[in-house]
Amino acid sequence: MGNGGYKQAAGGHTPPVGQRLIAEFREPPAQFAGCFTTFYHLTLDLPEIGAVVTDYLQPEWANIRFFCGTAPEAAIAANKVSGVPFVGTGPSTLPCRFTLGPVRMWGVGFLPLGWSRFFDADASDCANVICDGTAHPAFAHFGAMTDVLCDPEATLDEQFQALVTAMERAMRPNREEARIARVHAALVNGDHASVHDLAEACAMSIRTLERVCTRYFGFAPKLLMRRQRFMRSLATFMLHRGRPWTEAMDAHYHDQAQFTREFHEFMTMNPSEYAALDHPILTSFMEARARARGSAAQTLDPPAPR
Repeated sequence: MGNGGYKQAAGGHTPPVGQRLIAEFREPPAQFAGCFTTFYHLTLDLPEIGAVVTDYLQPEWANIRFFCGTAPEAAIAANKVSGVPFVGTGPSTLPCRFTLGPVRMWGVGFLPLGWSRFFDADASDCANVICDGTAHPAFAHFGAMTDVLCDPEATLDEQFQALVTAMERAMRPNREEARIARVHAALVNGDHASVHDLAEACAMSIRTLERVCTRYFGFAPKLLMRRQRFMRSLATFMLHRGRPWTEAMDAHYHDQAQFTREFHEFMTMNPSEYAALDHPILTSFMEARARARGSAAQTLDPPAPR
């Protein structure tokens, strides 16, 4: 069911001596097709008492994460969270800077279809939000899972089954699922030059496209198209550390100056500044994810076949 035990680092990246990162990905049951990027369990062991690592998550879809051990300090722009076991994040167009010690963590990523089935709030109301999940109205209904997912005595199989059971109880259908799937597929698979082209590919008006994107994807269509292009480039770079940015750039960037501007908008730093940073978590995790799931980042996951 899972593909785990990955402890590799990408070329040019050396994790701290004694650090061990294990990522195990569990396939959600068939009734959840198209709802989740993945269910995954992460184990981080560090060599010294009190040791921590710092890294940056790239823009992604919404997530819930449950921490057993060290709770993170994390921030997306001015939104910050510290010391809580259940962290909720909305869809993002900005990086999440986090500091983490030794931990066992369960994570669940929600695709737009999953947002429609599991959340009552508009995704745009949670855009670039990171929060104590128990205290935020959009995420609080998942809080009951904290006890079992943060129980050090429970096995991974027991925790996974509890996660599946809770999601089965929480899921309800949405009448716009077909539209959500069309937009998602067009964003991931298409290279559209304009919002008009994207709307045409989705067989809907621009106004309907904008409403669906705001409600379930979190952002306006143009911004989603730009984020998709950027994430293709960033994922290529992260999987081929040492490759020049010019080789990782998506072909639809006009030139390196445009890419640099986009990079700074989405990651709040220049490409050279990002490349100079250590990525003790993200590099190894993205490699593991690419091997287990076929894509290195949430935003590159396609919708379920219909």
